[in-house]
Amino acid sequence: MALLEIRNIVRRFGDFTAVDGVSMSIESGEFFTLLGPSGCGKTTLLRMIAGFDSPQSGEILLEGRDLISTPPEKRPIHTVFQNYALFPHMTVAENIAFPLKMKKIGKDEIRERVRESLEDVRLADRGGRYPDELSGGQRQRVALARALVNRPRLLLLDEPLAALDMKLREQMQIELINLQREVGITFIYVTHDQTEALALSHRIAVMNGGRVEQLDEPSKIYDSPKNRFVADFIGTCNLIEAEVSAAGEEKMVLEIKGLGEVTAKNPGNAASGKKGILALRPEKIRIAAKLSPGMEENHFKGRVHDFLYMGDVTVYIVEIGEGVHIEALLPNSAAGRPKILEKGDPVEISWRYDAGSFLDE
Repeated sequence: MALLEIRNIVRRFGDFTAVDGVSMSIESGEFFTLLGPSGCGKTTLLRMIAGFDSPQSGEILLEGRDLISTPPEKRPIHTVFQNYALFPHMTVAENIAFPLKMKKIGKDEIRERVRESLEDVRLADRGGRYPDELSGGQRQRVALARALVNRPRLLLLDEPLAALDMKLREQMQIELINLQREVGITFIYVTHDQTEALALSHRIAVMNGGRVEQLDEPSKIYDSPKNRFVADFIGTCNLIEAEVSAAGEEKMVLEIKGLGEVTAKNPGNAASGKKGILALRPEKIRIAAKLSPGMEENHFKGRVHDFLYMGDVTVYIVEIGEGVHIEALLPNSAAGRPKILEKGDPVEISWRYDAGSFLDE
């Protein structure tokens, strides 16, 4: 049995449907992420799991028990918010002890559990400090320690790293992964940051318009998106309109306006005349002034239309055929200063037939 089951949950606000028939199962010990743009329903769904909001229909089951009629304070669930919600007049230790005092737990047990929680988040020497004496990352860890001190069955995290700068956010992502692994508590994490979701999660539910577009492991969502929205929302992707001109069991030939024929992998349901989208990640494309294409590669000549130097990589927009633009990525990993291809330079690009995904329009 899954730890948490969400069955056909619907939540409307007037004429607006925020969550539209969502169903999913979350396993014990899983780091599960709800990912999507603002207004997609992910925070509304999290609030219903926490008990801060109620659905119009559907079920939320924790270990087989219905949660909807259980008030939030009676649920074995804690939530960590973006603003941390720490009490400024209390020390770190007092902040962590607060939920235990509310449960009237004995002083000796509180002291021991606070000590363990501080060690869990590597703040054993900060118990006597006040929140305004801590860095943003340390305050985040105090909020996590306070949420974990009761050892909840579920920890809900609503964009907890959004207010941190990029470097600190990356450090906290590693800490969250390690912490979740150490304490073994199920995390349900809400974010609109695709990179963060890919880095942290065992599984991701990509949401859009109140529905789940795709639910899978990060690598499968990235490499095998189910539709145009997922391909476009997760990372950077070339989305090229195409029509199937010939289809075999494994491979097919696509006709791309302004470019011509491209060989692609048959997803299993493509037949001649079917229209769709070729989704192709920039890092799957080889680019150089001169290339020796492999046997199973598509190969085209073009010119650098534009480029963006990003330090570790350079992103090139290459014009091929008649007005077709394809984004390709080239790592700047060569020793010394790498030669940057300039705007207008002739280039060649190639990619394997199975590098992209053919998606319905």
